[in-house]
Amino acid sequence: MAGGVRRVGRRVVAVFVAVALLAGIFAAFHYRQDIIDTFRANNFEASDELTAIVDHLDLTPRGERVFLATHPTLDGSQGFNARCQSVEHAEDGHVMGCFADEAIHLYEVTDERISGIVEVTAAHELMHAAWSRLSSSAQRDLVDDLQGVYEELAKDHAELETRMSVYEHLDQSEFANELHSVLATEVADLPPWLEQHYERWFQDRAAVVSDFEDYHSVFTELQDHATELSTELDGIREEVERRNADYEAAVDAFNTEVDTFNERNENYEFSDQPEEFDRIKGELDARRGSLEAERQAIQELVDRYEDLRVELEGVSQQSDELDQHLNSDLAPPEVRPDI
Repeated sequence: MAGGVRRVGRRVVAVFVAVALLAGIFAAFHYRQDIIDTFRANNFEASDELTAIVDHLDLTPRGERVFLATHPTLDGSQGFNARCQSVEHAEDGHVMGCFADEAIHLYEVTDERISGIVEVTAAHELMHAAWSRLSSSAQRDLVDDLQGVYEELAKDHAELETRMSVYEHLDQSEFANELHSVLATEVADLPPWLEQHYERWFQDRAAVVSDFEDYHSVFTELQDHATELSTELDGIREEVERRNADYEAAVDAFNTEVDTFNERNENYEFSDQPEEFDRIKGELDARRGSLEAERQAIQELVDRYEDLRVELEGVSQQSDELDQHLNSDLAPPEVRPDI
């Protein structure tokens, strides 16, 4: 009897071990990406700059794990271009980061006027890494759901539609992939279900969007100011041209009348009409004063035009400077000669 109990006990243990083993295999398969990410993240030594980016983004443990698992790079040299050369972008745009070959690559920007741009780019690329880790079924579900959110937002946010026009040539799935990153980092008000979705990776997504709005406003304010200046300059130029034409015609007419008046005076036509002489001379003097006032007013417009032109040049210079800081094509070589 005792032997039978032992045999039953051994069978129970064997079954338990088998079940545990199967459960372990299932868990390992189900969480294989998390296991791989944990291993890769633990074996990556982040630079101080990358660590600061992670801290700034206030990522969840999962978000930090995924970010570090991609072995991110931060590079201000041509090495960045080599790593992100396959990334498509608008002709007038710049590539600030990419997720290529399972790695996140960021272009280093140090201009304090647009601080936050590297962090927001890191968050954007993190979302690409996150998307690649979603199951095929989860991605398919998100394609339709994200498209619905986009269509609703685009009704009141023309800038979002303009932003996404860069990706309009992509297929539906890849468009959703880009939209997934853009909504996460650039749009404040999202449906609760999508906010909950992004909470997997961000503890404070609103702070990321705030960073985006801060640096993006630098560009939009410069553009708006340039547009205002250009509009005012166009208006002043048109007014100066119109008033100049009227002024020159008035001066020609005035000079003709002065010549006529002088000729009559030289012919002694006013000898017996001193009152008529004084009247005409008074009118001419008044018109001369009016013409001089108009000349000065036109000159003030010309001076105003010049001031605005110089100001517009300054705005354009600022835009060019920022553009150069964002243009990785102008980055120095990755490899330098030994000294």
